[in-house]
Amino acid sequence: MTRPRAPAALAVAGWLASFAQAVPAQEEATVAPACALPDLSGAAASVRDQLEARHAAATFGAGGEDAGAAYGELGTLLLAAEYLEAAETCLLAARAAAPAERRWPYYLGHLYKDRADHAASARAFEAARALAPDDVPTLVWLGEAHLAQGRPAAAESAFEWARAQEPGLVAALWGLGRVALGQGNYGRAAERLEGVLAAEPEASVAEYPLAMAYRGLGDLDRARAHLARRGDREVVLADPLMRELGTALRSASAYESSGVRALEREEWGAAAGYFREAIAVAPDDPSPRHRLGTALFVLGDPQAAQEQFQAAIRLSPSFAQAHFSLGVLMASAGRFDAALARFTAAVRHDPAHVEARLVLADMLRHSGRARDALAHYARVARLDPGVAEAQFGRALALVQLGRYGEALDALDAGARAHPADALFPLAAARLLAAAPDDRVRDGPRALALLDALPGGSSIERDEVQAMVLAEVGRYEEAAALQRRVLDAARAAGREELLDGMADNLALYESRQPSRTPWAERAMP
Repeated sequence: MTRPRAPAALAVAGWLASFAQAVPAQEEATVAPACALPDLSGAAASVRDQLEARHAAATFGAGGEDAGAAYGELGTLLLAAEYLEAAETCLLAARAAAPAERRWPYYLGHLYKDRADHAASARAFEAARALAPDDVPTLVWLGEAHLAQGRPAAAESAFEWARAQEPGLVAALWGLGRVALGQGNYGRAAERLEGVLAAEPEASVAEYPLAMAYRGLGDLDRARAHLARRGDREVVLADPLMRELGTALRSASAYESSGVRALEREEWGAAAGYFREAIAVAPDDPSPRHRLGTALFVLGDPQAAQEQFQAAIRLSPSFAQAHFSLGVLMASAGRFDAALARFTAAVRHDPAHVEARLVLADMLRHSGRARDALAHYARVARLDPGVAEAQFGRALALVQLGRYGEALDALDAGARAHPADALFPLAAARLLAAAPDDRVRDGPRALALLDALPGGSSIERDEVQAMVLAEVGRYEEAAALQRRVLDAARAAGREELLDGMADNLALYESRQPSRTPWAERAMP
């Protein structure tokens, strides 16, 4: 490869002249013939060494296209390391030296996006698009920039063009759904956003705008249901240039970020490779070891996963997430006492760890410690009132303690908070039909609850229906339905349900109602 030479003054002037036609004056002024490194005193040694080596290559580079590549590669590394000001200078210089290379305006578009300078981001992505008109990621990011500027028509055009290149592109549908929402076209917005979640159910970022679409349509029940499921899991977009950016820098954080993105795409083997690279760069950092354990567990190697979780805990004994993950692994292996100890450690080190506290509460309840579980369910409800499982688990713990009236009140509150979740009215119907407490039972109300539920037949629903029919004295119907339910449970391999169902069938055949809302083995 030819060793780069220092750019001559005429070459520098040529860069500036060619760039001035495409870049506004305020951006043109930042172009420099050389890129200075920022203060790297806080950078990891591997990052500092890589940036200094690349800077030396760029400083003693050649003119023309070679200089464009040298400055652009340095700018890319600086962008990956989040030195945005220095990265901007280098990428602008690279673009001036190599105006036909689309990577440099593309990366500038992302740099300005990270700065929330949406107008500059849109201009940069437009320049990248001019060099590759049909590149799908460029079109999507251009649409996002226009959307952030409040230019829905321009955004819609970019998203539609992206979808024309790739008809099943979920990222384009995600953009078009928000365009429709911003235009007040709630029906179209709901249709498009439902399409996003149908294609990528994990994309919880779509839940909030979908809730707003249903609110605009006046469907408040659906709006509340989607609002309760809102999150920050993004829509996946295959983006080769951004993947290159993620692996450009030899740093633990860069490798770990790439691994996390691979996990989100369910590319488990690739994720494990990135996490191993992170460990090689930073062997004393517990985080990539924990993430590697997660990838290895999904890949079917629980022993290797356990070793990584334990290594993370040795490096950081208070690492709550590693304790939690080790607890999940232990529970999956049937080692419930060990799992319980790990979940206890997780909430001790991180009292706000909602998932660990919820699993701990469930394990305590299933091990006969319902009273201890109540405190944890209450804490979860305070930390995140939208967690339906905590409200449902608390009601079941109250049932186990024989506090049936309180349990029914808890189920009623849960049904109001989560109107789309059938678990609450089904469980309430069980109590109303079969609670041992005469003050709680109410067969007609239980029947009304079931009649109001949408949907068809299921093992759970039909079992409760039979229980309610027996409570209101319709024993023949109850017994006939219970026989069908018993056969369905047997065919489905639901062994835990069979004994309790058989006991209830015997009661109905002898014209007696059930007084056991849940058999012990069948309690959720």
